[in-house]
Amino acid sequence: MKMIKTLQATTALTVIASGAIADGHMADEMTIVSWGGAYSASQQAAYHDPYMEMTGVTIINDESSSEAVAKLRAMNEAGNITWDLVDVEAADAIRLCDEGLAMEIDPDEILAPGDDGSSASDDFGDMLVSDCFIPQIVFSTTFGYRTDMVPAGVEPPTGACDVFDLETYPGKRALNRNPIANMEWALLCDGVAYEDVYDVLETDEGQAQAFAKLDTIKSETIWWTAGAETPQLLADGEIFMGSTYNGRLFSLIAEQGQPVEMAWNWQMFDLDGWVIPTGLSEDRLARVLDYVRFATDTQRLADQAKYISYGPARASSAPLVSTHATLGIDMAPHMPTNPNNAENTFVNNYEWWADYRDDLDAKFQSWLAQ
Repeated sequence: MKMIKTLQATTALTVIASGAIADGHMADEMTIVSWGGAYSASQQAAYHDPYMEMTGVTIINDESSSEAVAKLRAMNEAGNITWDLVDVEAADAIRLCDEGLAMEIDPDEILAPGDDGSSASDDFGDMLVSDCFIPQIVFSTTFGYRTDMVPAGVEPPTGACDVFDLETYPGKRALNRNPIANMEWALLCDGVAYEDVYDVLETDEGQAQAFAKLDTIKSETIWWTAGAETPQLLADGEIFMGSTYNGRLFSLIAEQGQPVEMAWNWQMFDLDGWVIPTGLSEDRLARVLDYVRFATDTQRLADQAKYISYGPARASSAPLVSTHATLGIDMAPHMPTNPNNAENTFVNNYEWWADYRDDLDAKFQSWLAQ
């Protein structure tokens, strides 16, 4: 496996050295996989449209990122890789890298240096959590609630633990139909200390404790599979409170003017970025490398923050974040990393989930079916 990964890691450099990019031997079409909704719209505006205008290439959007691991496994087994570039969360990038399904890259060879003169590896820093991961954004999974459904005389909810309080905050909830964040919140809100959550979750007893806590709200919960579902449920008044990605809630509140507010306490910090599938032909890989270098430079990552409230993964991009492209509002206060929003945050343990995800996925789906 190590030899295979070494060969994969040199593939991109071979394409560059062969002159495939310089000589224009690149595919004229790419299928880029992402999450849909407000997030894909921000990528379209900040990356895709400028790149297509500059190059004439056609970008086909696929909104299958929630199924990326399973689908890339199936494509690899079939020997038919139909995706060119895939947007995934950090833990999934680690899994795909470990399984040889994503290509290892050298950030200083593949990615543009920072506008401040820093190398790509220094500019991205700790965001480079895998040899195959090309970071884009820092985001969080957090909660939104309907302001007009807060009971009279009751303080509005402030965070994740309020989702378990059906007495104070009656009504339907919405949670993601997978274990990440839900299991951590269940233990945290059942009295487990923050620093002990993953140690407890490794045990059968800890997993049983998390499921027991989730049992207390299971009958009142709608389980979502796409990030756009909770904002729609909130807009329709079908739920009181629900989890989703903070940028989706920003769009609902700031752009659509819905009677919804954020409950930031114990938001789950995470990273999102690109992986390049292994097995691409030379002309397809050349196109992907050209696109990635453009789409992850300092300006482009700052530009994305004009459309959605996710923090850019490059340090050199942060000073360039300013106002919303159409609303004209300052974006900094809406970022999950803003000090006013980040008093209590839960940082996703990417490596832990890379090791335990398959097992807990199976247990979580079995629990849901009971």
